[in-house]
Amino acid sequence: MSLIGSQGSLAFVPNAAKIAYPRVPDRNAPVSGQPAFAGSVLLKNARLHQQKPTKVMAGPAGARDKRAAFTLSGKIHRVVSGFAAGAASAFLHRFRDRVRRREAVSGQGSAPVLTPEALGWKIGDDPVLRARLERALDLGGLEGRALKQGKRWPKKGEVLQAIPRDCLVKDTGKSLMYAALSAAQVLGCGFLAWKFIPFTAAAVPLWILYAIVQGTLATGPWVIGHECGHDAFCDQEWLQTLVGYTFHTALMVPYFSWQRSHAVHHSRTNHMTEGETHVPRVQHGPENKYDKMAELFGMPLVGSLRLVTHLVLGWPAYILSGATGGPKYGVTNHMWPYWPFRNGERELFPGRTWRHKVLKSDIGVIAMVWLLSSWVGTSGFAAVAALYLAPLAVTNCWLVLYTWLQHTDVDIPHFDGDNWTWAKGAFHTVDRPYGPIIDYIHHKIGSTHVAHHVCSTIPHYKARKATEALKAAFPDLYLHDPTPVSKALWRVATRCRAVQKTDGNDGMYIFT
Repeated sequence: MSLIGSQGSLAFVPNAAKIAYPRVPDRNAPVSGQPAFAGSVLLKNARLHQQKPTKVMAGPAGARDKRAAFTLSGKIHRVVSGFAAGAASAFLHRFRDRVRRREAVSGQGSAPVLTPEALGWKIGDDPVLRARLERALDLGGLEGRALKQGKRWPKKGEVLQAIPRDCLVKDTGKSLMYAALSAAQVLGCGFLAWKFIPFTAAAVPLWILYAIVQGTLATGPWVIGHECGHDAFCDQEWLQTLVGYTFHTALMVPYFSWQRSHAVHHSRTNHMTEGETHVPRVQHGPENKYDKMAELFGMPLVGSLRLVTHLVLGWPAYILSGATGGPKYGVTNHMWPYWPFRNGERELFPGRTWRHKVLKSDIGVIAMVWLLSSWVGTSGFAAVAALYLAPLAVTNCWLVLYTWLQHTDVDIPHFDGDNWTWAKGAFHTVDRPYGPIIDYIHHKIGSTHVAHHVCSTIPHYKARKATEALKAAFPDLYLHDPTPVSKALWRVATRCRAVQKTDGNDGMYIFT
């Protein structure tokens, strides 16, 4: 038996007879699937571990052992080197960005990209503001477009003129087709689960998978109901109200109440006091409560806690108490528009007409609760929880995720009444890449959200065309963040905790 080396690994091979020379990679040839940098790492390692030729026995057994040794060690080496190359590349990329930024600030470099000064910020001797902006530019995916100062903000009429007229034409037949498809997908998935997944402890993983799939599918009808609430479904008002009320009531949404509060959200997007949903808290002093929690428990735990409170608890908290709503409206309730909830400077549901509509919404929700109670009486709570309640929780997560991510990130500012305009609100909405499957199921609500906020009466099947028109007409204002949604969600949960106003600088509130 003799000992041989294969790219740094050791293996025992029967009595040697042949000469085996370790292969050294070509200096200029990267390993397949790795960048040139990773290839250079492998080359260096191969040279370090290159050994003198060792005799190896010819024959089937010796050849198999030799091939196995080379193959296994080569695979391990490529995996380890690949991870090292990826980590080093990410570190170097971040390091180069920071070096270029500091060089640009000091006048030594030639690339003023992604520096606060290049974006028009007047920092002066404020190291805290500089650190916050640099962190936003490092972590954000908008390349500073939302933080750029001195932009020309168009009037609402000018923006609407850029949208092709046919984008505003509603097709009743097409809208009904999409509504039917969304409903059929949900009913079909529910039937298959009821038919083929047993109500046993062993099937719990299957029920969890079903809840995720069904909750994702049920967000499709939710978006259709949302479109009805925006008068974007069809020209027949009675039909539009019927579809919207039915779909939203089936998902425990008070239709008219939400229609009103969501209209306020559109009319005051990213407004610090009059906005509705996901209005950030204002930080007073050098720290906020999440900074203190992170010092005690670590940011991963704080980020995870915020994901749970927003995605899981956020929707019921908003419906019942107006959580994350604008402070102008006080504590609100989408089911009861009277005392003790009418306690803000402004009423979320003003006048007798809207308060009566809230009560009409309650009728549908109460009827749905009665149906679910009857279902529990005949099939048991476990069946109702598995088939309906768990998917509903996933649907609620989706709708909170959309309203959270489409208006919030480390590099997206907010404004108060002195500096806010309709155009600033609409164009500080951001489109994100949800992928073709989610876009199909959810009717492109996340990837065409800018156009939706510019004109909410555009049917979803014409929103892509409107988006392209807005991109062409306002390239400096349109925002698209290519960051994968999961990464963006974690970034928002861990980094977007509170805001402070920056004096001057367009009056922006930026995340601390």
